[in-house]
Order: sequence, then C-alpha cells, then structure tokens
Amino acid sequence: MPRTSRYARDVAVVAFAQSDHLRRTDELSEVEMVMPVLHEVLAATGLKAGEIGFTCSGSSDYLAGRAFSFTMTLDGVGAWPPISESHVEMDGAWALYEAWVKIQTGEADTALVYSYGKSSPGSVRDVLTRQLDPYYLAPLWPDSVALAALQARALIDAGETDEAALGAIAARSRAAAEDNPHAQLRGDVPRGEYQVAPLRTGDCPPIGDGVAAVVLAAGDTARRLCGRPAWITGIDHRIEAHGLGLRDLTDSPSTRLAAERAGLFEAPVDTAELHAPFSSQEVVLRKALGLAEGDAVAVNPSGGALAANPVMAAGLIRIGEAAARIHRGASDRAVAHATSGPCLQQNLVAVLEGDPA
Repeated sequence: MPRTSRYARDVAVVAFAQSDHLRRTDELSEVEMVMPVLHEVLAATGLKAGEIGFTCSGSSDYLAGRAFSFTMTLDGVGAWPPISESHVEMDGAWALYEAWVKIQTGEADTALVYSYGKSSPGSVRDVLTRQLDPYYLAPLWPDSVALAALQARALIDAGETDEAALGAIAARSRAAAEDNPHAQLRGDVPRGEYQVAPLRTGDCPPIGDGVAAVVLAAGDTARRLCGRPAWITGIDHRIEAHGLGLRDLTDSPSTRLAAERAGLFEAPVDTAELHAPFSSQEVVLRKALGLAEGDAVAVNPSGGALAANPVMAAGLIRIGEAAARIHRGASDRAVAHATSGPCLQQNLVAVLEGDPA
C-alpha cells in the first residue's frame, strides 16, 4: 500500500509511453502520431480499448488550426466499442487530473490519458500569445520567449541567478537526456545567440512534435496491471493572477500551494520532474518546491522540457517520466510538475510513490 492515502480511492499510473520527439513530422497527421503511442501504452497493461473505463485527451485547436481537432485523434482510440470520453484544451497533465477525478468518483476503474502537440507547422511563439489578457497585454504582442526573458531578468536583478547558472541548468538537462531515447535535444548543445536577453537559444525549449499517454487504474486493478504501480498520493493545481504586473515573477506561490495541498512537504522525494521550458523557470520552481541545489534529488533526469517540449504534452510527460522511474525501481517518492500560461501562471503538482520493497 502507498505510505499515505488522503483520497477515497488509491489511484496509480500503471503505464506510460511517448513518441520520439522530432523537430518536424510533416509526413504524419495527428492521428498517425497518436496511434502507435496508444497501442504501446495499452499493450504494456494488456488492456484493450473496450476495457478502459474513461478516456481523456489534451491538445490545442490553436496549434492544429482547426476547431474540435481532437475528435480526429479519437480514430486512434478506435470507433468501437463506444467509449466514455472527454477532452481538455490544456496540457495532458490536466486531462490526467480529470481522469483521476473520474476514478475517484467510482465511475471508472481505469482511464486512458493522452496528449499531443504538433508545433512545427506554425509559430509557437505567436500561438501562445493567445493565452494573454486580451485587453491590456495581448495587443502589445509580447511572445512567450520575451515574457520568459522578463522573468529571467527579474531573477537576475534579484540576485537569485545569473547567466552562467542558467547555462549550467540547460547543459545539465541535456546531458541527462543522453539516456533518453525520445529526447529531441541531448548532449552538448551550444548556448547560441540571445533570443531575448538574457535568454540565449540554449536557455529556450526546442520546438517540436510529440505524443504522450498514460494509463491510470485504481486499487487492486492497478496491482494486477503493473508490477510496481506509481501511486498518486497527492495531486493539486492552482492558478495565479492573469495580469503579469500583479505577480512577483521571481516566485511561484501557486506551485507552492499546490505542492502543499498535494502533501509534497510531508516527506522527502528522490526525483523531481519539473516542467520548466526555460532554464530560468527551474530556478523559480526549485524555490517554490523547496529543492535546494546540492540536495540528493534527481531533477529532470529525463532532460525535462529543455530536451523535448511538445506543447500540450510536456507536462503529462513529466508525470509519466516520474512514474516510469517508480515502475523500474529507480525512485520511491517523486514529484511531478506541469505548467500552463505565461511565466508559470498555472501549475499542477503530483506526488507519486511506489510500494515499499
């Protein structure tokens, strides 16, 4: 049994799969990207589509360039038998949250969660401006990199980091990605020129296409499907003010509150998968989650979003990567984080634990 149980039902991640994350997949449609990953994650559990109690996906119509684009990828799930299905216009981590709630209510014992992003056809920097306040901020057209640079400058001015430290974060992340066969960037990646000072190319996430999927299961079903389930012992998400001028960009109180409500601070963790698309955002998240430099915590051992950042899937990947480490015995208690919006505006924190040996 997991060490703590604060919810009506024990729910675990029992399988995780992801695609190789590539700069371009011009030859593939979204459904052609999704299908192999869905087949892989279901095969890992031995379940068939008809045995899944609930299906939930996360994606963005803005990226796809069409309304209700997610309905096309349901072809990858299968047209028969009929399924109970939902969708969030969010990163797949929030689709996982909805599926977890569905299982908590007792309306399902298993859930398939998947998300995907095909960023290559357009300009992600422009697309993400649609998240901004439409009256005061969006008309100024600050893109995602410019806003992240504003946050990085605030951190440097506050004495919390410097450009060399940011470069070290990026280098460490991509060195860790050497062991990740799905990563888009790995190894020695030059820091490059300034994109928007103080952020250089190496401080920014790669643009690419990718898919991720997990299977959730409750109680004895989870134990039957997985040798060592990754129990979700805590999960919570919080949001901060929409107006950037109302926030302290050097801190993330929503992340800290979500972590507190998820029970993160009740015991140490050995793994932290942080959704920090920009090197400077890892500094903010470490502070909010109490992860000091030098702690015996593996931070983004997969390489994190600096190694692969498929928009709408990168947050779900953080949960999946943390769960996979528990599955294979490399971790006992892990924290996974996902974010959405400019400068870490909305944040989800999940705590995962494996059964004691």
